[in-house]
Amino acid sequence: MIVDDAGVQVISAARAEWIHPFTGLTPAQFRRLVRLVAQRGGDAILDGRPGRQWALDLPDRVLLVAAYWRTNLTMRQIGPLFGVSHSAAHRVIDTLGPLLALAPVRRRRVDQVTIVDGTLIPTRDHRLAAQSKNYRYSTNLQVAIDANTRLVVALGDPQPGNRNDTIVYRTSGISQKLAGRPTMADGAYRGNPEVVIPYRKPQDGTALPQWQEDLNAVHRTVRARVEHTLARMKQWKILRDYRRAASTLTDTATGIAHLYNIILTG
Repeated sequence: MIVDDAGVQVISAARAEWIHPFTGLTPAQFRRLVRLVAQRGGDAILDGRPGRQWALDLPDRVLLVAAYWRTNLTMRQIGPLFGVSHSAAHRVIDTLGPLLALAPVRRRRVDQVTIVDGTLIPTRDHRLAAQSKNYRYSTNLQVAIDANTRLVVALGDPQPGNRNDTIVYRTSGISQKLAGRPTMADGAYRGNPEVVIPYRKPQDGTALPQWQEDLNAVHRTVRARVEHTLARMKQWKILRDYRRAASTLTDTATGIAHLYNIILTG
């Protein structure tokens, strides 16, 4: 920590030891992220009042957003940790969060195989969230990864949590983002002929042929990679209890996917 003008100890990106606990990134990765945010306009953004600069410099603002996603503290808790008011912390997250988003993948290998799965995000904004199978108000977030590199390549727009994956796959926009590439998913994506799902047992109850059982076993092994990705993304605790407006969830999820990819690539 460093000491601010009032003599209070606060967290700052100037101390490298605070970067990994609150972002999961190494100091070198964090510096590259800050440069990217600056290129996207992060340095030029004020706090909405002409002539008034931010109280925090850009690295500290990036660290604040990442720390908020990582810990899911309230604004009144996260602000004082960085020596700013809760309203200033709110403005930092609103303006800088979208600049951390994962950039759309414009060109993919023609042989790229993706894996898609949905996860329920407990969401308190009932304008989008709906009661789901876990009896909580949730949104369904679709995430697709590269089967080889395990990097997140696309996310869908969050949908009400009471909709099943096969519907959300089409309505969230992720099917369009993955169009033209082989895509694997579990049996919940039945009804989407372009998605490769496991073989189902015949309705008469007979067993599957051994070659289909073998293919299903391989399918499960590969498909588990997206489940591991979802579990790692939820290390950012905001995805376990989303208190903000549901309209901001897309920016938050794509930002976390970006951080996950940075960590994965080293």
